[in-house]
Amino acid sequence: MAAQEQYEELARQLSAIGAVKRGLSRVLPPDCSPATAIMLTLLKQHGEMRMSRLGELLSIDASVTSRHVAYAAERGWLERQPDPLDKRSRLLSLTASGQELLDEVSARYTDALAHALQDWSDDDVGHLIGLMTRLRDSFGDCRSRQYHHSGGPSGAESTTRTPV
Repeated sequence: MAAQEQYEELARQLSAIGAVKRGLSRVLPPDCSPATAIMLTLLKQHGEMRMSRLGELLSIDASVTSRHVAYAAERGWLERQPDPLDKRSRLLSLTASGQELLDEVSARYTDALAHALQDWSDDDVGHLIGLMTRLRDSFGDCRSRQYHHSGGPSGAESTTRTPV
């Protein structure tokens, strides 16, 4: 097991990943936010789904999910069809236009990463991918996992939820 100082440094480095994410968001098409790209990617990965399921996957509430879905639907990136099992619900699916947008996003992200990491070896990039995959796997489903830590005013152990 790693030393406490290593975990502290890892926490600092993971916080700094925000700069990488912001840099990648700058290469997105002007009308596509990072949240929209993530939402469309989830539809591509998981296929047709209800809005409530999409909200669960994004870990956001129904009103925020609804706004994101409306924005993407207005641009033709996803469709909303009545759910044959529950006429009150809608099924969301990625459109051809949404797939084209995801292809463009992927190309832009790939180009940005290739430019930023141009002095990295293939082995270094592969090692980073492996470690990031392992880190993500170690966290599993972050929406439901509980973490225990000692702290707070009394020093008593408490349970907290860690967001995605």
